[in-house]
Amino acid sequence: QFQSIVLLAALVSNSAHFMKIFTQVNALNQFLTEYRNKHVDSSIGFVPTMGALHLGHVSLIESAAKKVDLIICSIFVNPTQFNSQKDLETYPRDVENDQILLEKNGCDVLFLPTVEELYPKGQNEKYLIDFQGIDEVMEGFYRPGHFLGVAMVVERFLRIVNPDFAFFGR
Repeated sequence: QFQSIVLLAALVSNSAHFMKIFTQVNALNQFLTEYRNKHVDSSIGFVPTMGALHLGHVSLIESAAKKVDLIICSIFVNPTQFNSQKDLETYPRDVENDQILLEKNGCDVLFLPTVEELYPKGQNEKYLIDFQGIDEVMEGFYRPGHFLGVAMVVERFLRIVNPDFAFFGR
């Protein structure tokens, strides 16, 4: 464990880039309002993730860096897109290493909300969207409600961050 702490300290101390971290919507909104007022002609990019970051996520950040002035990433394991409580509980989480990877690769802002922060009215809030059947075939057939959960969280993030560009994996 001591070796991990030394490695973490070395990575952070060698980095000239400092990432801001927000856990509350109001604080993030205040920061974004101030940023937009100061940097009128700048653009904001958003990279939503569920953590357990890998090179695919890094490539999204690299793509964002080529196109925008401020990169915001999120880490949120969305309970509404899991059909099984066991799958949700066993989803890999390593927020400390994810934070290091994000900061090292140029993420400017990390939004790290809790379930209660993102779903203040609860997870079962009425949310309807007509996927015109696409949510019932292929992967959707085996995971009923999955696409609705994904659409719900993505829509919430886009309303909160209001980015100029969003970057999604395949």
